Amino acid sequence: MRAVIQRSKNSSVVVDGEIVGEINSGMVVLACFEKGDTEENVKKAIYKLINVRMFDCIETKKMNINIKQAKGEILVISQFTLSWNGEKGHRPGFENSLDPLNAKILYEKFCFGLEQEGVKVAQGIFGAYMIVNITNDGPVTLFLTF
Repeated sequence: MRAVIQRSKNSSVVVDGEIVGEINSGMVVLACFEKGDTEENVKKAIYKLINVRMFDCIETKKMNINIKQAKGEILVISQFTLSWNGEKGHRPGFENSLDPLNAKILYEKFCFGLEQEGVKVAQGIFGAYMIVNITNDGPVTLFLTF
């Protein structure tokens, strides 16, 4: 599993001209499920994202608090294109991506697991063509592999 996470002031996702998910201050997660990923990868990702200290502490002005301490929200977008590592060729290939049926199952477990941690979670629509509007705060962008 791979994820790009961005600290966000506000973000939304649009499908067919309609906003289907939006957050105020928080985190945008572009999540990619790859061949070999299991529920264990999902659990590790949830734990890391809930605990990563990427939000500024008011007193120190340094990144030292997590999403729950920041009272932030999470927008999760399925992003199979992250599976391309770019090592060969110039046309992206996605053979490392998990098949759509199993990827959707893990995506839903991932979103549900984040909600179970007490964080508001908004989502895109798995497999849909989406317009994602991100107001990156910082900018802070992290790339994680689980």
